[in-house]
Amino acid sequence: MVELHDRKKPAKWPDLIGRCIVSLLLVLLTQSTQFLVPHFFSDLSFFIQLLLSAVMLLTVASAAGWCRRLIRIRSSAPAFVFFSVLFVWLVYIAVVRQDASLLMNLLFNGQIILLIFGLCRMLLSDPGLVSHSPSPSDAIPQSSVLEIDTHHQDIGLGDRLRCCPICKTYVKGFDHHCPAFGNCIGHKNYVLFMVLLFGFIWTEATYITCSSQYSAVSELLDGDGARLEVNFSRKVARSTMLFSILQLVWQVAFFSWHIYCICFNIRTDEWIHWKRYPEFQIVVQSEQGQRSSEMKFRNPYDKGILQNVKEFMVSKQ
Repeated sequence: MVELHDRKKPAKWPDLIGRCIVSLLLVLLTQSTQFLVPHFFSDLSFFIQLLLSAVMLLTVASAAGWCRRLIRIRSSAPAFVFFSVLFVWLVYIAVVRQDASLLMNLLFNGQIILLIFGLCRMLLSDPGLVSHSPSPSDAIPQSSVLEIDTHHQDIGLGDRLRCCPICKTYVKGFDHHCPAFGNCIGHKNYVLFMVLLFGFIWTEATYITCSSQYSAVSELLDGDGARLEVNFSRKVARSTMLFSILQLVWQVAFFSWHIYCICFNIRTDEWIHWKRYPEFQIVVQSEQGQRSSEMKFRNPYDKGILQNVKEFMVSKQ
């Protein structure tokens, strides 16, 4: 019988507040370094500025990791995401919305509010935690190789019990542990995860559209008295737009990967660690006269794209 471990104990309030403060400082540092790109390299092409922004972002991430190892100061990934959303929202309210239409104002503000609500829901959601010790028939051994007939076989979700290496607990339909959302992604919150990820993509696309429109309009202003203020506002809008584009790139790639996983009924953990799970293994015997055999990947959960998508849509039930 597999022994279950409890989820990580919630951090104490002083530690939680300290990690949130570190996350806020990290967001301010990140956005400050992003501002340096349009401030010092405004004459370069937009593509070069985007590459420089990516370098700045990686530099800050590396420095943050170095500080964490050296002086043991940790940040909170969900808090970093939350404060980043708030920062972009404040820039929109203070700068970008001046040249946005009423419809775009309503749309973007509504998107931000829904994002914050979705983040809170995801942080508190149950991914499908198992509250009892699974029986030997439910527990999945992570060693040995089985040769399984793939025909006329219906494997249920109960057979997909996986252990999260971060939380040290068993989750039904476990996909991965998401540091940005502070929770495991599993059977019960996979749909919420995809909706929230799409919400981030849509919101960032909206902000990129509005900020690029603001930058184009601000370049036409010629008033000498307002030139310094306009230039500063344009650089802030440009830096947050570069940051949003970089976020959009990896989020679209991540979203596309999960669309693939949904269509073929495979989880990220299963794809990476398929050799741990016997139901994904099939032994192919070599030709006659040879004693060696080869282990290959097979997906016993793939029931066709339409059925897989249907199973995903009702996975919360």
